Amino acid sequence: MLNLATCRTRTVYSNTWVVQVDGGQKEAERIAEEKQLTLLGQVIWADQQIVKRRVRRDYNPHYNDPDFHKQWFLHNTDSVFRGYDHNVLPVWGQGVTGKNVVVSILDDGIEYSHNDLKANYDSAASYDYNSNDADPAPRTTWNDENRHGTRCAGEVAAAGNNSCCGVGVAPGSRVGGVRMLDGDVTDAVEASSLSLNPQHIDLYSSSWGPDDDGRTVDGPAKLARKAFADGVKKGRNGLGSIYVWASGNGGRGHDSCSCDGYTNSIYTLSISSATEHGTSPWYSEYCASTHATTFSSGSYGMKKIVTTDLHGKCTDSHTGTSASAPLAAGILALALEVNRNLTWRDMQHLVVRTSSSAKLQSDDFIINAVGRKVSHKFGYGLLDALALVNLARKWKTVPTQHICREIPEAQERPIPGSGSLKVTIDATACSGNEHYVKYLEHVQVVITLSFTRRGDLSIKLFSPHGTPAILLPPRREDYSSSGFKDWEFMSTHTWGEDPQGTWTLEIENHGASRNSGTLKNWYLVTYGTSEPAVASDSTKEPVAACNMECQNGCTGPRADQCKECKHFRSSTSNDCVADCTKTEFKDPLENFANLVVLHVHLVMDPTQLTASLVIHLLF
Repeated sequence: MLNLATCRTRTVYSNTWVVQVDGGQKEAERIAEEKQLTLLGQVIWADQQIVKRRVRRDYNPHYNDPDFHKQWFLHNTDSVFRGYDHNVLPVWGQGVTGKNVVVSILDDGIEYSHNDLKANYDSAASYDYNSNDADPAPRTTWNDENRHGTRCAGEVAAAGNNSCCGVGVAPGSRVGGVRMLDGDVTDAVEASSLSLNPQHIDLYSSSWGPDDDGRTVDGPAKLARKAFADGVKKGRNGLGSIYVWASGNGGRGHDSCSCDGYTNSIYTLSISSATEHGTSPWYSEYCASTHATTFSSGSYGMKKIVTTDLHGKCTDSHTGTSASAPLAAGILALALEVNRNLTWRDMQHLVVRTSSSAKLQSDDFIINAVGRKVSHKFGYGLLDALALVNLARKWKTVPTQHICREIPEAQERPIPGSGSLKVTIDATACSGNEHYVKYLEHVQVVITLSFTRRGDLSIKLFSPHGTPAILLPPRREDYSSSGFKDWEFMSTHTWGEDPQGTWTLEIENHGASRNSGTLKNWYLVTYGTSEPAVASDSTKEPVAACNMECQNGCTGPRADQCKECKHFRSSTSNDCVADCTKTEFKDPLENFANLVVLHVHLVMDPTQLTASLVIHLLF
């Protein structure tokens, strides 16, 4: 005999009844008061209330891919860092997976026969410019050095529910690969890669650039520059190709992405990295051109990115900003699925408006004059897939881009060996003509200068509202005396601000006082619109951006208007400053110790102090 367990549904009745009373409102009120009942309103029936089962419609993915549970950057369930991810699952829950969006990985090739890639592989988004043929498969080497492109492709479009590796952030998208880094990389090769099939490819993901050695200053040459300009103008049937770029891995050598003309371009969407704990990784480069951040690897022992690898394998060791750019491209593909009319500038607006600093640990976030938090380490923060997709659904195309060039009257100026050179320009923002810019997007400062040791220089730009942008930090490995020749520094930190007013450029020597040089010429280029991208932008009151040396707020943009100082406060000017000299400042610990001793002598006999009280006073 078999004893079979039977599952039955049991109705649960509550201790609540809804009763209709004839006689009108007053009679119902009388009975309710007399019987101490609750009057709910007018009904015409009576029924005992049943407890019904209702569940939240959270998306609970069921993927049989063996590495899906390792993909913390898609769904982080860590007990301490739960939610430190890109908020992708709710987007998938809407049925949005990047369908009909095409991404091309410009790299060292793609293993398109990989079981996790072949279902989503797009040959029309692929080519081999190193061998000049249509087969982008990576060249086989003993050490598998050409694995980069395959790993990046898996981040974007690895298939789901195929019992293989993990899942791409946009598993419904199509992915191709361009083999262009495994050979001589010329201007022609770069230009061809950037302009491959622009009416078919939506997003180009690039995790490469000049040497991250801390001394190189390089960018796209003539053909590649034209490819970028043509791509945003003609690509995607006039909506513009979207170029996603890794900000660089030269952090250990104190490199800056401001010296990389690819990630520093207005045409690219520059992406930095954050560790699983929301900190800035050791390899990350800082600059004012970074738009946003995605998760990637950190120090030894920290989690890395899980994706596809060569020979049909999987890896949990993909690292650096190389991993950040394709992850961003996949997230942007989700937004493109819900709004195919997004232009290249629309996408940058969406990223600026929806990225979040909430899970990032950094002391360099400032608030610009339209109230947005922005950082040289992280741009406007972590990409949030849900926020991006939700805003993309209702986004209306931004107004036409205006470009205004401002040239100061005084040009050639000496750069002092000690102190700094400050020059200003009173920007009109081209008010009164067709180039008028009221709402900023990008700002460029084009500079030509000479200096005995380029790496000793820092260059900062301050907007009329006081928003700071570090265009160039000191680079200790840069011993060049070449200076800069018409170099285009770019900042996104003033996005949304009104450019009209006085801009200040500050150039400072951080090396030996015997250094010398000349600012030969410079000019300002503002990009933006005369009308707001969103109606509410026109009603926002400007706010003061705090000086970078401020901590816990400020009353204005100047260094003497900080509520607290991050480092030191000048005894002469009352400014908050990063460092100080012995002649002007005293050691804060010495001052504190003196105050403690003075306090002790005033209030009690020091011989009566207990050890615990001394420790409490000193610490």
